[in-house]
Amino acid sequence: MSPADPETSAALSLLNARAVRERAQRILATGLEDKLPNFRIHLDRMDRAVDLVLETTRKAYPSFDVPFHSRWRHFVADGHNRWTTLADQTRWPDRAARARAEFDLAMVSVFLDAGAGPSWRYRDPATGSAVGRSEGLALASLAMFTAGAFSAHPREPLRVDADVLANFSVADLARGMQVSDSNPLLGIDGRADLLRRLGTLVAAKADVFGSFDTPRPGGLFDRFAMLADGRQLPAPTILTELLQQLGPIWPSRLTLGGIALGDCWRHPMLTTADATSGLMPLHKLSQWLAYSLIEPLQTAGISVTDIDGLTGLAEYRNGGLFVDIGVLAFRDTEAAQREHEIASSLVVEWRALTVALLDRVADGLRQRLKVDAASLPLAKILEGGTWAAGRLLARERRADSSPPVKVISDGTVF
Repeated sequence: MSPADPETSAALSLLNARAVRERAQRILATGLEDKLPNFRIHLDRMDRAVDLVLETTRKAYPSFDVPFHSRWRHFVADGHNRWTTLADQTRWPDRAARARAEFDLAMVSVFLDAGAGPSWRYRDPATGSAVGRSEGLALASLAMFTAGAFSAHPREPLRVDADVLANFSVADLARGMQVSDSNPLLGIDGRADLLRRLGTLVAAKADVFGSFDTPRPGGLFDRFAMLADGRQLPAPTILTELLQQLGPIWPSRLTLGGIALGDCWRHPMLTTADATSGLMPLHKLSQWLAYSLIEPLQTAGISVTDIDGLTGLAEYRNGGLFVDIGVLAFRDTEAAQREHEIASSLVVEWRALTVALLDRVADGLRQRLKVDAASLPLAKILEGGTWAAGRLLARERRADSSPPVKVISDGTVF
């Protein structure tokens, strides 16, 4: 994608991890001057956050052998890694075939991974357990994938075909997710629409998604393999490709120079001299997907570099950590009781501060442990980590484990 005019060039400047980090740091700097409209920042409580993340990580991973934060962690249930067991038992023609299937699964599962809400549960047929939230969504999407719900080939269930996705109905998704009047899933219409948009786009971009097969999301693996220089691929390149190739699937929000900006929102304190003034990119689901594509690439023999070039994820568990532990405080205490649109300046501000503060937690944790970013990358800190600590605090403080900021979800952001 080449910039044809200044607005297009400006839009492309927002479709990368560097823009997320730089603008999040600007929001934090403004907050440290106590000039933000929605939150006050208490850095004197950051040590508490670092302590909790360290304690939570040590409890889950005593040897500190922490895996990357990615969708693959959620396919492990009761100590059993369901996908790895199945994949290892499958006869793949070559490593690329397995990687395409893993890309297929990761992309569909991540795009279904916006917050499920406090009520929804997936009853796991293998164990009989009722599993909620992100883990439940993961197991449900894995079960659909392994059953061939997204495949056009009855004898090849472990694949996602563009034409099947393009016609995937709300009823299809509700069936796979076990949705009913008594088991409601937030944003199910938005989730189904996102899958259809993905299918339509993949079918239309056969040159990108169908170079070695009929069009499928997993065809993106072949593009990444082509981009890998000496079998090495920087993680920020993964994100930029995802944002540029998949941008049109997101619901119509902000566009600039004819380019959809995806998970990018307005905030009044972000002023620049170009057409991006007031815009705060976050790209949460796309970064979650980028993290989740690292392991399939590694399994296929491609080394992923500069993993810390990605940012922390602007989602409600990481963000909830900072509110619940007191690093972030509502300027208007009544705002904690109201529901807020995703596009509101309060939610945008909270999410941007989350990204910037996650970098500070990472720095603090590395100083405590006397290690560098190469030994303890952000992807491990998120997993160990900040996400789990945020969930722990939510469980302690609210009966339904909901986040401390009430967000009206459409099923496509977080």
